Amino acid sequence: MTGRLVQLSDVHFGRENTAAAGAALGLTHALKPDLTLITGDVTQSGRTTEFKAAAGWISALPDPTFVVVGNHDVPYWNIWSRVTSPWRAFERLIGHPAHDHQFVGQAVMVRGVTTARGWQARANWSKGVIDLDQTRRAAEALRAAPPGVLRVLACHHPLVEMIGTPVSGDVKRGEAAALIFAEAGVDLILTGHVHVPFAVAIPLSDQRSYAVGCGTLSERERGAAASFNRIDWDETQIVVTVMTWTGAAFVEGQVWRLPRRAPG
Repeated sequence: MTGRLVQLSDVHFGRENTAAAGAALGLTHALKPDLTLITGDVTQSGRTTEFKAAAGWISALPDPTFVVVGNHDVPYWNIWSRVTSPWRAFERLIGHPAHDHQFVGQAVMVRGVTTARGWQARANWSKGVIDLDQTRRAAEALRAAPPGVLRVLACHHPLVEMIGTPVSGDVKRGEAAALIFAEAGVDLILTGHVHVPFAVAIPLSDQRSYAVGCGTLSERERGAAASFNRIDWDETQIVVTVMTWTGAAFVEGQVWRLPRRAPG
C-alpha cells in the first residue's frame, strides 16, 4: 500500500510568509496528496481577521484537509476567552474540531490530539500539555486501523524533546504519551511548533515509531528557511522530504528514509 501526505505547519497568518504560503498552495495541488495535514499555529494571535485569512488559504488546499490547533490559535490578548473558550474561534472559523479529530482514508488514518492550552499553571503558556485519557482514546483508535494503513498521530508540540531545536515543546506527560502511541503501533507523530524540520525514531518500544517535525511558512524563521514536508510511503519505508523555500520556489531538501515495522 502506497500513499502521500503533505504536512504544513506554523503559517502564523498575521505574520505569514506570503510568497512561500502561496507557492506551497500551488505545489501541494501538484503533489496530489492523499491528505493535506496542518499541525497548528495557523494564526499569529488568534484574531478573527487572521482566522479568516487562514480559513481562505486552507479552503484553497486540495481536499481532504486535517488541521490541529497550536498555542498561537488561542485568542492571545483576550484572557477571559483564553480561559473559558480557547478554541471557539478556531472551531468556528477553521471548521475542524480541537479535540478527538479523526480522518480515515484507504491508505492512512490520522488522529489529532490537543497539546496547546489557553492557559496553564506555569509561567510559559506556549509550552505543551497532553491529556493521557485523550492519548489512550487516540491510541486505541489507531491500533484498530487495518493492516498496512499508515497510522499517524498529529499534534502541535513534539512529545519527545528534540536536541538542537531553537525552542522546546516541554510537553507535560509527553514521554508517557509517546510510549502509549509507540506501543499502539503508531507509525508517525507529526508536529510543528519548533519551526525546523526533523525526523527521528522515538527511542521507545520497537523504535519503529517516528517523530517528524515540520518547518514554518511564516516570517518567524528560527535559523532555517521556510519549508514543509512531503511524506511518501509503501509497505517497507516512509520517506520524509523537506520542501525548502529558496525565496523564489520550493526545492527538495533533506530526506529521511524510515523503515516501517513488519505488518502485524
